[in-house]
Amino acid sequence: MLKSKVGYSKEANSFNAGVETATKALEKIQNPKIGFLYTSEKSDIKEILKGTKTVTNIPIIGSTSSGAIITSDGVITSEDGFAGMMVLDDEDMKVGVACHEAGKDPRAIGRKVAIEAVENADTTRAPAYFYMVASPKEEEEYLMGIQDIIGRVPMFGGSAADDNVEGNWKIICNDKVFTDGVAVAFFYTDNEIVTSYTGAYRETNNIGIITEVKDNRTLVSIDGISALKKYSQWINTKPDKLLGKDLLMASVTKPLGIKDPLGNLTVVRHPMFGNDMGTRTTSDDTITLGNKVVPRTAIIQLESTVDELINSTGNTLKDVRKQLYTEPAAYILVHCAGRKFGIGDRLEEVHKQLVKEAKGVPFITMFTFGEYGYDEHSANICGGLMLSFTAFGKN
Repeated sequence: MLKSKVGYSKEANSFNAGVETATKALEKIQNPKIGFLYTSEKSDIKEILKGTKTVTNIPIIGSTSSGAIITSDGVITSEDGFAGMMVLDDEDMKVGVACHEAGKDPRAIGRKVAIEAVENADTTRAPAYFYMVASPKEEEEYLMGIQDIIGRVPMFGGSAADDNVEGNWKIICNDKVFTDGVAVAFFYTDNEIVTSYTGAYRETNNIGIITEVKDNRTLVSIDGISALKKYSQWINTKPDKLLGKDLLMASVTKPLGIKDPLGNLTVVRHPMFGNDMGTRTTSDDTITLGNKVVPRTAIIQLESTVDELINSTGNTLKDVRKQLYTEPAAYILVHCAGRKFGIGDRLEEVHKQLVKEAKGVPFITMFTFGEYGYDEHSANICGGLMLSFTAFGKN
């Protein structure tokens, strides 16, 4: 039977924060198999790991979380840094953790990481489920490499994030801390694991065909028109109001989305930066997106209110609970940092939603710059401005 426990700390001393976090997370835990660790970018993460290692030698995986984490006790944040860890306890579960820093061929790295994770679980089989954390670029290529080895095993996860989109994110994997790359945890278990993966946005009638893309994530044109110009028309503003990081905040409640081939899932594409090409016109202005798009496919403008962003957290947790046939033992809740930016100082309302729907089951929420998952019969997909909420069943 699976059990879980969450520990956290706001100790300014990072080593002590690691000790306190691990000690709390392992209280009354008999068969710990993995720790999901999330920290502030302001913390000395290597020192946090040293602290945890004085308490336990279990595999650890995680990342920096943008600004805060959420547990049943509240929104955990501090100017001095923070740490939080969820430990899973199950005598019959096997877990294989592996990681690799970024390199020239991310797909090959994905293959290597998958092989190492299988070996580290002391098996030769594909897992029942897997978790992935990566830096917010090349996620799709890492995922393809992993699936080259294990096939389309269902997944959940999200990217590392920092507080201000400045590249200060970190990936955590056992005793390693690095900026760019990928880490995975493969789960070998008969217990249920289910994910609800959604943006929970409403679709508008603003739809166009992607006509040009550069380097996978730069949207150059829609319907043959400058992407930034087209998008500004859709949301009724001027392109010069959407340059640089101004676009990131403006698009939280008005992002873009693409449909999977079956139509079951609309995957959000977060417009991150508006690029002025210096021509003194808007004819060439482009949009840097958080994830990959391809030409000759449809893209849709989506919308939501801040109230709806907040309420979607409780609704999504309720949905993932309904998917389980057994009782839940743990919730790992990947929440987009961009949505958090849009929610602003109302984050306590998200905590209340999650506590209400968790009904006493331990959970940990981290804030990411990319979210990974699937829905019904869709493929595993990387998106942004989304929720990837995962439930682990007791049996």
